[in-house]
Amino acid sequence: MATLAHALQLIGSWIAPLIIFLIRRQSRFVSFHALQALLLQIVHTIIVIVLMVLWLATILATVVHQTGGKPPEPPIALFLLLPLAWLGIMGLWVGTLVIAILYAIKAGRGEWADYPVLGKLARKILKMGPLEGRFVSTPQM
Repeated sequence: MATLAHALQLIGSWIAPLIIFLIRRQSRFVSFHALQALLLQIVHTIIVIVLMVLWLATILATVVHQTGGKPPEPPIALFLLLPLAWLGIMGLWVGTLVIAILYAIKAGRGEWADYPVLGKLARKILKMGPLEGRFVSTPQM
């Protein structure tokens, strides 16, 4: 289920990790990995919304500037911001894809792998200590 939480975020965005997080609350391992995937998707969604609002504001500012009665000039800001916003969104998507695949593999191996920043936040939300769950004890014979 922890592997699915990471892998399904590529298809189901934040909904898939949220469902797994809510269904598998009794497993700290699954809850931890599902919460990390959920937090990653929330951050991803916020960044995409900010980039789209910035792009839309540039379009509106360009339109308002050109309706001032002057002859229209080419909207340089629009032509600069559109590729930058697109590259930002695509770079964010590729980064999310790589992180989801990498941590799905780690979760499948049974590792308590933390996302670089969001892992600490997930541990804080779940009230886990910094070392809790990091080491898997093996039974001795």
